[in-house]
Amino acid sequence: MPRIVRCGVIQTHCEWSPEKHSLADIKEKMIAKHERLIADAAKKKVQILGLQELFYGPYFCAEQNNRWHELTEKIPGGPTLMRMQKLAKKYGMVLIVPMYEEDAQASGIGPALAASRKGNWWRSSSSRRLCAHRPTLRG
Repeated sequence: MPRIVRCGVIQTHCEWSPEKHSLADIKEKMIAKHERLIADAAKKKVQILGLQELFYGPYFCAEQNNRWHELTEKIPGGPTLMRMQKLAKKYGMVLIVPMYEEDAQASGIGPALAASRKGNWWRSSSSRRLCAHRPTLRG
């Protein structure tokens, strides 16, 4: 007997301009927006849900500006991944969570992370660079 696995993808836009809102404010609003969309997907019994690249802010890869470094997070332990882990566990689904990672070498690495139904996480086997430039780390 075949087993049906329901999958979904969230693709949305950022309604808040970085000229009018701080990046921290935009990030929080976008994460909250996605939390609502994830809850809607859970109601539809989605078991695996993918979020879009740079889901928690405006898509900025066409410009080379170090201000976007503010959107990076440490992995593991960053607040966004921790929130997504809790949601994955709450709804019993796997979330594919692309992140803009800060690491010791450079920022801009975009691993696809997965938060499991049990609330733990794992990194894709191959990370890729989201943007063509290497922003300078603030020291």
